[in-house]
Amino acid sequence: MSEVAKGKHLWFDLMTTDPGAAKDFYTKVVGWKPEKWQSQNAPMPYDMWMTENGPIGGVMQLPEEAAKMGAPSHWIAYIGTPDVDQTVEQAKKLGATLLHGPMDIPEVGRFATLADPFGAVFAAYTPAGEMPGHDGMPRPGEMSWHELMTKDWGKAFDFYATLFGWEKGEPMDMGPMGVYQIFHQGGAPIGGMMNLPDGVPVSHWMYYVRVSDLDGALDRVKANGGQVLNGPMDVPGGDKIAQCMDPTGAAFALHMSAQA
Repeated sequence: MSEVAKGKHLWFDLMTTDPGAAKDFYTKVVGWKPEKWQSQNAPMPYDMWMTENGPIGGVMQLPEEAAKMGAPSHWIAYIGTPDVDQTVEQAKKLGATLLHGPMDIPEVGRFATLADPFGAVFAAYTPAGEMPGHDGMPRPGEMSWHELMTKDWGKAFDFYATLFGWEKGEPMDMGPMGVYQIFHQGGAPIGGMMNLPDGVPVSHWMYYVRVSDLDGALDRVKANGGQVLNGPMDVPGGDKIAQCMDPTGAAFALHMSAQA
C-alpha cells in the first residue's frame, strides 16, 4: 500500500436498520446506484454505493449486537494505513477502544473498527488491491468533507495526527462556539474538528456528500422521508452546506462547492 494513502478516507459504510429504505433514499437524493456485492466472502448481504466514477462505499444491515447495545443507524469511514495491526496497537496506547477486528476480508483487505478516546467511531483499513478513490478534488456524489465533533478537539487532533499523519490547517474562530480546526492530509484540506455544541452529547464523525445543487438535494431529502437538521448555510470560500438525517436515523451532510 502506498504511503500516500496513509490517513486518506478510502471507503464509507452505512450501517442501517433498514437497508432497503436507505438504498431508495440515497439513490433519489444524491444519485448513488446500489450494486450488490457478488462475493462468496461477503459475511452478510452488502450493496456498494456506485457513482459515475466507481464505488465510494456500501450499505449493510446494522449488526444485531450493535443494535442491542443501542447503536443507531450510522456512517463509518475507513481510513488508510499501511499496517492495521500496528495502528490498532498504537491507537489503544493512545486511549482508543478496539470494537471489532482486526480481520481480513479476502479480495478486500484488512480492517479494524475503533472508538477514539472520546468515543467517535472510525475504521483503520489496508486495501488488498488497488486503492479506492482518486487524487484531487472530490466529484459530485463523493464524500468531500470529514467533520469531527468531540469533547476536546485539541486532544482528538493529536490522537489522529499521531495515527494518520494529519496536519493542522487554518483555525476558524466561531465566536461562542469556539474554534473550528481545519485539518489536512497530503497537503490538502479534508475536514475539520470542533468541540461538541451544547445539546450534542456524543462525539461523532459527520461525512459530507458533494452535490451540484444543494437546494434541489434538500428538497429531495424532505420529499423522501429525511430531515434537514441545520442549514442550508454559507461557509467561507463561497461553499454551501446542510446537515441532514436519513429516514433510518443516520446523520449525514451535503456540500455544494463554489468551485466547478
